[in-house]
Amino acid sequence: MDETKKPLRIPPEFGTYAEKHGVFDLYKRVIENIVIDKPEEPLQYIIDYLKRENDDVPQICILGPPAAGKRTIAREVCKRLRVVHITPEALVGDDVNPVAKQARNIVKAGESIPVEVWVSLVKNRIKSHDCIKKGWLLEGFPQTREQAQAIQAEGISPKHCVVLEAPDTVLIERVAGKRVDPQTGDVYHTTFDWPSNSEIESRLIVPEGITEESMVSSLVEYHRHSADVLRCFPKVTKKINADQPKADILALVLTFLNSTPRTAAPHTPRIVLLGPTGAGKSVQASLIANKYNITNLSCGALIKEAIADETKIGEAIKPYVERGMMVPDNLVMKVLSDRLSRLDAVSRGWVMHGFPRTREQAESLKDANLDPNRVFFLDIPNDSVMERLVLRRTDPVTGERYHFLYNPPRTNEVKARLHQHPKDEEEAVKKRLIEYHAYAEEIADFYEAAMRINADQDPHTVFEFIESMIVNPLPKKHGDD
Repeated sequence: MDETKKPLRIPPEFGTYAEKHGVFDLYKRVIENIVIDKPEEPLQYIIDYLKRENDDVPQICILGPPAAGKRTIAREVCKRLRVVHITPEALVGDDVNPVAKQARNIVKAGESIPVEVWVSLVKNRIKSHDCIKKGWLLEGFPQTREQAQAIQAEGISPKHCVVLEAPDTVLIERVAGKRVDPQTGDVYHTTFDWPSNSEIESRLIVPEGITEESMVSSLVEYHRHSADVLRCFPKVTKKINADQPKADILALVLTFLNSTPRTAAPHTPRIVLLGPTGAGKSVQASLIANKYNITNLSCGALIKEAIADETKIGEAIKPYVERGMMVPDNLVMKVLSDRLSRLDAVSRGWVMHGFPRTREQAESLKDANLDPNRVFFLDIPNDSVMERLVLRRTDPVTGERYHFLYNPPRTNEVKARLHQHPKDEEEAVKKRLIEYHAYAEEIADFYEAAMRINADQDPHTVFEFIESMIVNPLPKKHGDD
């Protein structure tokens, strides 16, 4: 079909439904797992994969030097996220796995466990039912670049990699006061974390083989390999200062784990910019649309186009515009639905400003399956709005725009012929501000997840913030799966 003769239209419900239910991400994960596992029966593999209760489970690595607090943080994270806690000691100590027995024999012989043995241990554990169902947290592994590359070759790669860091002097001091509960394996410290229970206190012991000399040797070994290991996980790594209270470290770790990694699954931006007149919505929409080649939609411009094209909807809208009345929501929605169903808007995405202005209009967008996936409120004080708009002028001869503060005319001749648009008159601006604030609170209640931006600053600074929230995934809320 020739789009120039009859514009192609795609129901926007397709993309909205797929994004709401994670269809694109699910498809991506299925393909990834097929490529990694190479099943003999791909169709049956897909069926079994889709039968899982949750296929998007946590996959976490917690790394760091000795005494950085990996064990303590890992246990707290596992308790809160209900994931399987995996340690190198537990892998080697598995009485059921014959590979673990082989690893223990290697250790008894005083030799280092080969990379292929480690990979076999990790792979067998992660492929077990509980890890598939609940997710996993791998503590203190991988320790070398070879180990990291080997597990990646087997399709094992964390979605989040936490690296706890602290100065070596702090870590050596921690080791000096370290005590272990032999019954539970919990770690305590004589200065920083002494148990309040006298029974626990009585059975604490000094860990074997931990001296200042051995600690220094372990730190040297860690620093030798750490940079190379982290290069294997560049986009999922977060370094956290471990030289602070445990509660603060845990809060930072959980915040990172609740962030959503960037995905290669298709994502169509549907952006709405809200804010009072003069907040810079049209400027930001133009910057976004130009950089990312998405459709820039101004509700007012669409209405003018409909009237100019003399469409049926345009003819119905025309009397309201000529009389300076508000266009009924049902007519505006018809104009928007027609424009948002076109190929460019559905395939590339869109940024819209000038609509919705009320909660009812926002609900109409949602009912029509045209609800946005990013909403921004551009906040600006009324005084700044008055300063921006009331002092604007236009040269009727050249069409150039001036501002008495930011871009004043260069000559008195130009200044004398400047013209103020009726919409920029003080009373007209005040009226629009009153109209916006009358509905601002209820529309903010409807868009609870909207981001708020201080628009009373340089437009490019505002754009950088909006852009960061468009190209990066939104963080998960605590408690989300």
